[in-house]
Amino acid sequence: MTVTPGSWRNADCFRFVRHGYDPNTGVAHLAYAFDDGPELVESVHFPKAPWPADSGRQAGFLRALKLLHGIAGVSYYKASIPPRLDTAGAPPDVHLAAFLESLYVEGLAEFAFRNQVELHGRARFRDEEPTPESAPAPDLPERALVAMGGGKDSLVSLELLRSMGFDIQPACIGDARLIGDTVQAAGLGLLRIGRRLAPELAAMNEAGALNGHVPVTAINSAILLCAALLYGYRYVVFSNERSADEATLTDGRGRPVNHQYSKGLAFERDLRGIVRGQIAQDLEYFSLLRPLGELAICQRFSELDRYHGVFSSCNRNFHLGGARVEGRWCGDCPKCRGTTLLLAPWLPPARIIAMMGRNLLDEPAQEAGFRALCRLGAEKPFECVGTVDEHRAAMLALAHREDWKRSTVVAALRAELSRLEVPPLDRLLAERGPHCIPDRILKNVGF
Repeated sequence: MTVTPGSWRNADCFRFVRHGYDPNTGVAHLAYAFDDGPELVESVHFPKAPWPADSGRQAGFLRALKLLHGIAGVSYYKASIPPRLDTAGAPPDVHLAAFLESLYVEGLAEFAFRNQVELHGRARFRDEEPTPESAPAPDLPERALVAMGGGKDSLVSLELLRSMGFDIQPACIGDARLIGDTVQAAGLGLLRIGRRLAPELAAMNEAGALNGHVPVTAINSAILLCAALLYGYRYVVFSNERSADEATLTDGRGRPVNHQYSKGLAFERDLRGIVRGQIAQDLEYFSLLRPLGELAICQRFSELDRYHGVFSSCNRNFHLGGARVEGRWCGDCPKCRGTTLLLAPWLPPARIIAMMGRNLLDEPAQEAGFRALCRLGAEKPFECVGTVDEHRAAMLALAHREDWKRSTVVAALRAELSRLEVPPLDRLLAERGPHCIPDRILKNVGF
């Protein structure tokens, strides 16, 4: 079924129509609609997923699927941001309504900023159902489902958990080849969960629908919570760091706009509250690297030689429609520049070139991009990168390194950075932020 012209333009209401799961196929369906228009149906495929015999896991999964229905709707709602939300197909209680409203407003803050639209007071979820009884307490095995993204952060988490002797299962959403390459290098198998957006969404975007960044980490988190209950895992582990809490910029009303909202601590805590209160009491969702900054993670990754030839943090490799770049690095985006800059204090130029195929810090055309990372006359880019202080500290440290100081960009920014108050590397590496790591894991993690 196609979405007819005008069925979503100027819609009065965005509807959460229904959601369901077929244990025979392992496919979940999430249906949405604008007004009384045709359904937009997204599917999520859990391969070879057994329907759990434990009634607690069954109940927890169905509650997690309802949560996923609410979260994943953000991809479609943004097409025309109707003034009303009808959640009859997944009615929230007061706690879930508040959680979803925060996600839609803060998780779409970058989208709203770029499109010059106002979501505060517009994306309103009203509680339509009493607070549910306490979450079930399913019998979940003591093992971890680890979210993999193909980059350095999830590989650092994987090795930390492996060093603790944990039973771990790497998992991802989608079919990105590079994620498979990194997990193969780890000598482990990969659980791939399929996600297929409603095909009409692409046509809507081509026809002029509002478009922009969505909180994809929130969607992936909800999918893996469903997976944990289907397959039997107590821990759902992500690798989001404290650097994600720094706002990308502040809008004209003084409100923070954070590209990484759904990777931040506030979102993690809010989702944990929903999980423990409504989905499954013993299901643990957390970010293992939350106490660390991106700089400290890069220091740890610099020692994991086995992955240096297969990882990639360039987002042009990771799209639901497939990679948009040849090779592992495009060499001209904030992620490529940020990865180069924060790994460089621990590795010589030759090692960086071996990883990325080039030394971006020695290319004059890259100076503007590095200036933005350091917030020198330009705003920090809308990307998942380290903090401004981390980029500045790394650049200034390179200016005092014999093997890096003559690189074009390093030499160009040295004088300007020397006039600023830039924290030393050691201080940034020693800092530890708040987190949600369970005590059993924290005592063995080593930071």
